[in-house]
Amino acid sequence: MKDRSIGSRVRERRMAMKMRQADLASRVGISASYLNLIEHDKRRIGGKLVVDIANVLGVEATLLSEGAEATLISALREAANVTTEADPELERIDEFAARFPGWANIIRSQHQLGLKLERTVETLSDRLAHDPELAAAMHEVLSMVTAVHATAGILHENRELEPEWRARFHRNLSEDSQRLAESSQLLVNYLDGAKEAETRLASPRDELHSFLGQAAYFFPEIEDGAEVEAVIEKSELLRSKGAKFLAQELLEDYAANARAMPLDEFEAAHRECDGDVAALAERFKVSLGATMRRIAFLPKGVLDQDYGLVKCDMAGTMIYRKEIKGFSLPRYSSACPRWPLFRALQQPGQPLMQVVEFAAREMEQFKCFAVSEPQGRPQFGQNTTFTATMLITPNRERLPPEGQVGAACRICSVEKCNARREPSILVDGI
Repeated sequence: MKDRSIGSRVRERRMAMKMRQADLASRVGISASYLNLIEHDKRRIGGKLVVDIANVLGVEATLLSEGAEATLISALREAANVTTEADPELERIDEFAARFPGWANIIRSQHQLGLKLERTVETLSDRLAHDPELAAAMHEVLSMVTAVHATAGILHENRELEPEWRARFHRNLSEDSQRLAESSQLLVNYLDGAKEAETRLASPRDELHSFLGQAAYFFPEIEDGAEVEAVIEKSELLRSKGAKFLAQELLEDYAANARAMPLDEFEAAHRECDGDVAALAERFKVSLGATMRRIAFLPKGVLDQDYGLVKCDMAGTMIYRKEIKGFSLPRYSSACPRWPLFRALQQPGQPLMQVVEFAAREMEQFKCFAVSEPQGRPQFGQNTTFTATMLITPNRERLPPEGQVGAACRICSVEKCNARREPSILVDGI
């Protein structure tokens, strides 16, 4: 019954925002006619499409799928599950939400703020450690601070300086102070302009991920047989040669997978096989890695759950990634060495499936499928190059986790980890 009411909630919220049906459909990547069927409960939806619609409408996905009261109770339970210093009466949570809805909403808001701040800490820590543009800005500010301090020290300690030298030091002090003010303002603008920073990308890999994000990892023109080069040249986000090179390699793989696993056939097969990666690979006579990438790049609304993806080279450097809620993927730093992705590199050709618990406030669980495969056809007399692919999906079957993983050592909350490469600011402090 819950699914049948989703459409009416979507329609009510959209009309309350005075948003046209066509505008909402465009922003979530579906047709207006399909949205019309959803709003009149003639199409069942779930998973990522519900989340995307909720994001555009500015509400939580559970508010659309379950209603306001159920959403509040769910948020209270989530807040209670991450509390270690108290023993909340979970059996009376429904009563509390009904009797004190104002206080219940305050608790929910505080919990959501805590989650948001944790994500901010993760992002900023990652950027501070590895963002080259930010590192250069910080270096400039510190250099100017050092110069100003040195000049001021000379003037303070040498009161008998000749007027000519004193004037020269004053001039240096004025110029360095001006440069410090300008550098500080540039640093503030860079930190404040996070969205602008995404548009003036720092590396070819950043350009690639912006390109993939804009397309929602799905390229209908390639599905229809368009040339990869035409798709690349049409994009305004792929500016550098490096980014175009990376996009060429990725889209050629995408096109090969689309030819081997046509969309309609693959969607039907995915339902029949219940998402079994090995069964799908066997049916279409393709590799496990190709199957994983095809699943992760399917368009919105095709599957009833979300998928994330990571691909890395033999050095463990991420080639590209697709985010999934609850499993943070670092943008600049090295990833958690406990990921099955890296175990797969140690066992080329051996498929791995591991249920992991992601060390964060929510402590969500995921099933990770990983495999390492050769790039191209191995040949005698040549070193074979391997890449590893990991498909990530929520652990909906609630299988017992085999261990905890994090995003990166610097921002990992696992207290005792024999794989840690550097101290964690969440465990050891700054």
